[in-house]
Formats: sequence, C-alpha cells, structure tokens
Amino acid sequence: MRGAGHLKPVDKPERDCPLGRCDGSGWLLAEDGRSATPCGCRERRIARSAGRFLGTTIPRRFRGLSFERRPISDLDPTIVDHVREFCERIDENLDAGRGLWFHGDVGTGKTSLAMLVAMHAERADRSVAIYSVPQLLARIRQTFEGAGTSYLELFRRLCEVDLLVLDDLGAERQTEWVLEQLYSLVNERWQDRRSIVVTTNSPDRPPSAPLEELRAQAARLRAALDDPMMPERAFEVLERLERICDRLEALDAGEDMLARLRAQIGRRTISRLVEICGDPLPMHGPDRRIRFEVPGDEPPEQAAAQHASEEHAAGHPRPV
Repeated sequence: MRGAGHLKPVDKPERDCPLGRCDGSGWLLAEDGRSATPCGCRERRIARSAGRFLGTTIPRRFRGLSFERRPISDLDPTIVDHVREFCERIDENLDAGRGLWFHGDVGTGKTSLAMLVAMHAERADRSVAIYSVPQLLARIRQTFEGAGTSYLELFRRLCEVDLLVLDDLGAERQTEWVLEQLYSLVNERWQDRRSIVVTTNSPDRPPSAPLEELRAQAARLRAALDDPMMPERAFEVLERLERICDRLEALDAGEDMLARLRAQIGRRTISRLVEICGDPLPMHGPDRRIRFEVPGDEPPEQAAAQHASEEHAAGHPRPV
C-alpha cells in the first residue's frame, strides 16, 4: 500500500521531552516497569494547552524582533542588556515566577521588549498568553453574557499559563469592576508564583481641576445625606470622593511614578506587580513610531535620488 513504509508507529511519542528526562510521553517509568510518575514536562504541556485555548499569540508585526535589529538595538542599552539576561535564563525566571515591567512614554519600545520576552518563552516551549488589557477585559465581559467559555474556566487558564503579558495596563477606563478584575488576576498569579510581563504608559494629569471636582462631589453628598431614603446613592458618591482623593494624592506626589500608578490601577495590584516584576524599567523619549523629516536632513544618496526624480519629471534628466 502506498505510503505504508512511512507510517509512524502508534507508540512513538509525538515530540521529545524538553527537559530530556522522559521519552516524550510525560511520564517516568519505574525500574520495575509497574508504576510511573509524572515528568516535569507534563505540567508544561498542560499549561501550553491552556495557552492554545486562550487563542492569543505574538502579533505578526513583532515576529521578526531581535536584540541585534532595530527597534531593539536603538533602545537604552542598559535596559536591553537587562532584558537579554532575563531571556537567556527564561526557564529559571519563569519557574521562579519572575517577570518584567516596562513603564514610560508612548512609542518608546515597551511593547517590543515585552513581545521579545514572549518569543523567548515560546522558543523554550513555555505557554504564553498575550493581551492588551482593554482586550482582556472585553474577553472577561463576554463570559458574563453566557457566550462560550465560563468566567471561572477563562480565569483558571489565565492563571495557569507560564507567562502572561499585559500590555497597556492602565489604558482601560477605571471602574471598581475593572480594578477588582485586575487585582484578582494579578493576585492569583502572585500567589502561584506565575510570571507576568507588563507595560504601562506614564499617566496623564487629570484635565479637570481635582479640587473643584472634589467640592462639587461634596455638595452632592450633602444633598444626598439630607434624604434618608437614598443611602445607596450616598455610598456611590462617597466612592467617587475616595477616587478623587487618590488622584489628589498622586498629584501631590509630583513625579513619583508609583504613586500616580497606584491612583490609576490600585494600590494592591501595584504592590503585587512590584513583587513579581521588580521596579518598573523606565523608558522615556520621543515616540519612535513618528518620524519627523526635516527638509535638507535626508541622507546624500536619498537627496540625489529625489533631485534626479524631480529633474526627470520636469523633462530635464540628469546626464549619466
């Protein structure tokens, strides 16, 4: 029968053990052949299966990233070297539940570095889930609508993957529900020593004057308390006042980055992220996605080509 000589034996493992311990089956057979114990690679494969279920992967734009190529090679060498060292010890860092936190201005390479770490985790045969935080919150909301996966199943799988990348943390609209979802996920991974790589943008100062807003909310609270039938409304106003006070505290802290992030993301979440990832790695500078071209600043060969094109369009080609 055609192709019969190329059939793969049914008892042959589909892939080798990444740890080099078992035969690829995920089990270690005892010397007497009567019992088996799970190999360390079995847990990795279970986690990798959870990652496939989540359906997230490294976006196409970032697939060609390398430490030797732009934009990575143009970034602060101190930070790049730190990330390189983390990637060279990716298994050790993921097993210990260590992560990285990139914080700074828009367009400074934070997401590129996060994706580079994710690529090294994938190459090490570790499970990875990648989400922008607004996308993740939208996925969580879908579970409450009764479509597809349950909330508990999604939450469990988010907690099981070896590496969770949370991009643009803080970009979401802040509500009590959002803060609680973020805290629950970060806290669970912190308890289980699971790695997180997170990127955050420098928070903008609130456009409205917080003190004036505080006075307006205080007036609403006074009016609500005059009505004995409105205790719930008074409680909602009090919660708004507490959030405004957090914003005031952040502004009073001046340029204290963590103080401002606590007001934006929540104290408990920030505390656990610092323990998982260490202090945020600062990334500041101009937006690298925007290239400003000043006339006369182009390279000589580009200027010559442009000049030749203009002469040709005018009917006066340059002599060769």
